[in-house]
Amino acid sequence: MNLRELEYLIAVFELKHMSRAAEYCNVSQPTLSTQIKKLEQELGVQLFERTGRQVLPTETGLKIIECARRIITETVTIKELAKAAHDPFSGSYRLGAFPTLASYLFPDLVPLLRHAMPETRLVLIEEKSEQLLEKLLKRQIDAAFLTLPIEADGLVVEHVFDDPFYVAVSPENPLSQRDNINTATLAQEHLLLLEEGHCLRDQTLEFCQFMNAGEDVDFRATSLETLRQMVRANSGVTVMPEIAINKGDSGDIRYLPFEGGETYRSIAFVRRKSSPRAPVFDRINAQLKIWQKTLQPPTSP
Repeated sequence: MNLRELEYLIAVFELKHMSRAAEYCNVSQPTLSTQIKKLEQELGVQLFERTGRQVLPTETGLKIIECARRIITETVTIKELAKAAHDPFSGSYRLGAFPTLASYLFPDLVPLLRHAMPETRLVLIEEKSEQLLEKLLKRQIDAAFLTLPIEADGLVVEHVFDDPFYVAVSPENPLSQRDNINTATLAQEHLLLLEEGHCLRDQTLEFCQFMNAGEDVDFRATSLETLRQMVRANSGVTVMPEIAINKGDSGDIRYLPFEGGETYRSIAFVRRKSSPRAPVFDRINAQLKIWQKTLQPPTSP
């Protein structure tokens, strides 16, 4: 048994298909199949059941796969510790953010980071929050921007900033004449939201349900820019985070703060406690403070 065989084992489990697992591991399918069979013979147990097009783990196989995950994870940690002992800023640093933040944060932040850490190769990952947290815990990325609260152990969580929410309305909408918005007025509007899986959608639904506002169930957007275009067409209203306002906006949308000003999302910068590259995290955190000073409050026509 060796680490490569354990990596094959995990790939087959995650992809549930021999051909896809072989492609992911950059080997031929016969090679991967032979190594899996060799491992089964060595252990004296069947690890997978071949059912049609899928390959599913047996009960014993599932337990062994979990052990294999821990071994691979600890192996990665050993390599990271050794590399970081020489220079934590060398090599790649994998940094993640969710879509409704990444599009507006990375273009401004990354030039600062490249100037502050020229020896570090930044690898930027844009994925939904749930996937980012999973990748962080599995050591597939080094750090991520996530919204609070974060329910996971073994993490260092640094609060970065609060991102207030505004209601975006067309100038043709009577709401555009208001200075702010309250429960009663929003409840009467067609509320446009992102598709399921976006944390902004969940946050919006949480406080909008509290305010008795309902979404337009016939529409699901994949990005904030789609929502912005729908608002421009006066097809409804949407909730927009402050960081996304005035970015690519032609000034033909009115942004109304919530009455009381207490509606926002809290953005955190997160890494694993066990990470040997804490100095990189700290330097990024320092650049975040510089970036924050450049933020301007939103303007509306």
